[in-house]
Amino acid sequence: MKILVIGAGGREHAIVWAIQKTSSEISKVFCTPGNAGIAQDARTLPLQADDHASLIAFAESEKIDLTFVGPEAPLVAGIVDAFDQKGLPIVGPTSAAARLEGSKVFAKDFMRRHRIPTAAYRASQTVDEAKLALRSGEFGEADSRVVIKADGLAAGKGVVVATSRADAEVALEDLMVKHVAGKSAASQVIIEEALVGKEVSLLLFSDGNNYALMPPARDHKRIGENDTGPNTGGMGSITDDSILDSATLSRVVQEIVEPTLEGARSEGFAFKGVLFLGLMLTDAGPKLLEYNVRFGDPETQAILVRLETDLVAIFDSMRRGTIDQRQIKWRSGASACVILANRGYPGKYETGAVIEGLTAAEAGAVKVFHAGTTISSDGVVRAAGGRVLGVTAAADNLDRALDSCYGAIRKISWDGMQFRRDIGRSAVA
Repeated sequence: MKILVIGAGGREHAIVWAIQKTSSEISKVFCTPGNAGIAQDARTLPLQADDHASLIAFAESEKIDLTFVGPEAPLVAGIVDAFDQKGLPIVGPTSAAARLEGSKVFAKDFMRRHRIPTAAYRASQTVDEAKLALRSGEFGEADSRVVIKADGLAAGKGVVVATSRADAEVALEDLMVKHVAGKSAASQVIIEEALVGKEVSLLLFSDGNNYALMPPARDHKRIGENDTGPNTGGMGSITDDSILDSATLSRVVQEIVEPTLEGARSEGFAFKGVLFLGLMLTDAGPKLLEYNVRFGDPETQAILVRLETDLVAIFDSMRRGTIDQRQIKWRSGASACVILANRGYPGKYETGAVIEGLTAAEAGAVKVFHAGTTISSDGVVRAAGGRVLGVTAAADNLDRALDSCYGAIRKISWDGMQFRRDIGRSAVA
């Protein structure tokens, strides 16, 4: 089989690596546009994820057997619909289903329609309307925490957890007037109560009717240790049995997973693809923060290092509607992924520094997934993005997985490298 993976980050590197590791009937794996690490595991192509016509032309000319889409933007833009129209096998939700991530307003209204537990919210189409909602007292007093979310895709920059009404109004100005997350992303916003509890990421493979859960994960969003500083795309993730107990998982399945998939079917967009549930475990029970309609990053890295089943076979089962017939095996134990980022991230960051120590870091049971890297003709790898590398390991327990990651990190260096030293430590303690 010939496989095409669309995307360029750490998530896509993990997908490509897992395909090569678990799938035996693969002749070629292509990835576009890819990065320096992906280029070691697949043939990379200079095609962009939003260039649907060129991607279709390549899939047709190369007779690609299966295409998998990593990032959310092409899914929301309808790449699956475009491939389907040409009769090209592709895995992922249609544009109608991708609205669960593409519009926060649509997603919250969907949750309300299907009685899925979530935070109280209000949608606003203007900054003045949003400020009036804040001042109404609906979301607490002036010093209460509140969450502001841009409606559309914002590349991780569209959610602000404000510690006061004054901070919330600044966030509204930034999103709706200054357009810091893009002009189209915040044409409307969600104002949402700030839930209290532990966050959990639960991902699943879905064929529209049936589903298979992946190991629950926990992401670490803030740039600073002890969860301080601004939100990022994710500074690390873990998987471990302690993240979600069986009783809570059962509630999540009954109250969130199954109503979501049934609701999607009832509204005419059966969900086929990877569905990501961002959960908050509150004193009142699990509540849904958001949907993503694809693998998360860096959750994917931590999850896929534990996969033992043929990933391409899983993708094919999702496409054919037979995921319930596929037994999916995961390595027991735990895993961790620690992100190495460039100085200045998540704001304006530096690029171009030479990365040292990559070969030495992978000498043990560690995989270094590339996110923002480039490689020159002489083989020199440079830091080229905000998040640069994801140092990842699986082990019999979380403590050992984290020790492996941080041991490998000591071998890697470049001018401007930053990372959190407390990923997963609260779970170990």
